[in-house]
Amino acid sequence: MTALDGFVSKLASAEGARDLDRSVSCRLTDLGQVVAGRLARGAVHDMTAQADGPSVPKADIRLTMSSDDLLALTSGQLSFTPAWASGRVKLEAGLRDMLRLRSLL
Repeated sequence: MTALDGFVSKLASAEGARDLDRSVSCRLTDLGQVVAGRLARGAVHDMTAQADGPSVPKADIRLTMSSDDLLALTSGQLSFTPAWASGRVKLEAGLRDMLRLRSLL
């Protein structure tokens, strides 16, 4: 939770994200968990973890990765763009959000 909060908080504090109000989730494939929250007013709110499954609501911005990749991203050992390009990290969002996130990541 701490690593994910750090990663999403960096994203939320970026200048281009200050006016975003979107639900965000991160599926941790090796743990079978989805951590979800709200990206709003330049911060992340209400982060909660739940078991992965069909009952998990679909967030506006969805990340998928292993917990090891999440830790590597937050520690700076892994850059988002190469991880995304190689398929280690998946990002799903609407076109408008993808364009905005592209400049943030």
